Amino acid sequence: MKTIQLADLRVHRLGFGAMRVCGPNVWGPPKDRAAAHAVLRRAIALGVNFFDTADSYGPHVDEELIAEALHPYPPGLIIATKGGLLRPRPSAWDPDGRPEHLKRALEGSLKRLRLERIDLYQLHAPDSKVPFADSVGALADGQRAGKIRHIGVSNLSVQQLEEARRVATIVSVQNKYNLEDRTSENVLKACEKLGIAFLPWYPLGAGSALKSSRVKKIASKVKATPAQISLAWLLAKSPAMLPIPGTASIAHLEENVAAATLKLSPEDLAALD
Repeated sequence: MKTIQLADLRVHRLGFGAMRVCGPNVWGPPKDRAAAHAVLRRAIALGVNFFDTADSYGPHVDEELIAEALHPYPPGLIIATKGGLLRPRPSAWDPDGRPEHLKRALEGSLKRLRLERIDLYQLHAPDSKVPFADSVGALADGQRAGKIRHIGVSNLSVQQLEEARRVATIVSVQNKYNLEDRTSENVLKACEKLGIAFLPWYPLGAGSALKSSRVKKIASKVKATPAQISLAWLLAKSPAMLPIPGTASIAHLEENVAAATLKLSPEDLAALD
């Protein structure tokens, strides 16, 4: 796989979003814990060296699974996690950007992941009840304390990105982006200009991108799957792009990783754009 620069870290351009190895609706433990461990280990075996998770996945379960399956971690593995969302029930994703909460969230992630420092710690979402600069400032405090190597942000606007950059050095942005949903196009362009990695969550649009007739047509033409076409399009779309498709299936994982070697023609890219 080709690589992308994430501050001083070099990672493969196709990462793994670990969210799906939790239970249904990203809630509770998986039905088969050993199978979840096997997916995580297979990702490593396929050359993936960037894993994305969050304390809200499970909640807490996802980070625990990663440590159970992979610790002691292989050299070069970058684990990114996030804090700032609460899960009081399966359907709820409630922002909590209070500095005191983010400090506790960071400590919890360090303990569950069995790490002394997290390579990339991301603010999961702005909290309208808390000054945004205060939330980012809590992460900057964690960085100064040696518990965070690099800081990322998620689910934000260009204006909020600029505000975050006035408080701390930001190395990545994670926003929703895929073939069918490009509402964060301006954020992607800002990341390109600033040399910041862009992590598109829901890179397959929760399956919606795979149903597109144009995607199916090109997939048939090049003998690939719709998922591979969608991921290859993302990789070709921008040098800042670091997709993190997730799955609980080894077969789907292998399918996704194979997209990293798929090169679409200029004509096919134009048809998708």
